[in-house]
Amino acid sequence: MSTHQPCGDAATGRPLRRDAQRNRDALLSAARTCLAEQGIEASLEQVAKRAGLAIGTLYRHFPTRLHLVQAVFADKLGAWREAAERAVALDDAWEGLCLFLEAMCELQVGDRGFQDLAGIRLPETACLAGAQSRIHELAVRIVERAQEQGTLRSDVTPEDLAFVIWSNARVTEATQDIAPEAWRRYLHLLLDGFRAERAHPLPQPPLSKDELYRAMLRLGGDGDFTG
Repeated sequence: MSTHQPCGDAATGRPLRRDAQRNRDALLSAARTCLAEQGIEASLEQVAKRAGLAIGTLYRHFPTRLHLVQAVFADKLGAWREAAERAVALDDAWEGLCLFLEAMCELQVGDRGFQDLAGIRLPETACLAGAQSRIHELAVRIVERAQEQGTLRSDVTPEDLAFVIWSNARVTEATQDIAPEAWRRYLHLLLDGFRAERAHPLPQPPLSKDELYRAMLRLGGDGDFTG
């Protein structure tokens, strides 16, 4: 039996009454706006207020912040997974790596909530944790294929890709109202540093899988989505 938490009402399999469905849709629309503006720690009271509903109505549909975050970002996380699957299937592994990272960065643009989600790990009991794990598995293969073809420097690890996610979040936050496409320039500057022919010895070893996991948990507030 799965231990994953349901992603909102839709996971129960029971159709909602028409008024309840309207309320849920209003809450999700409000949450997408609030989380995009403020990140995944946005005030749930503000979400309810923007939807024109009481906070108790929000909690009836989404008992915890985690339930709401999962419902809001399921589609974007699915789009990132699909991009990773396309990337793995490309004959040119370097193009696959570029596709994967560019798709991830594009999903972050103008959405502080997804920037937060992309750079952390959800609790293992979350229903989207499986999607995160699948994306990581595909990222491992994307890195391996590019190294096998000799286009990606041999000392890059899948864990290093997290630094692209974290840095892009700051770039897009700083430039989105000034130069909305600036992130593409800096992504490709980073990618040039990943090329095998540009490799020079690095001063520090990469993060281990455990170190990266703990760093991502720290960014997510140690996985506390109960509020």
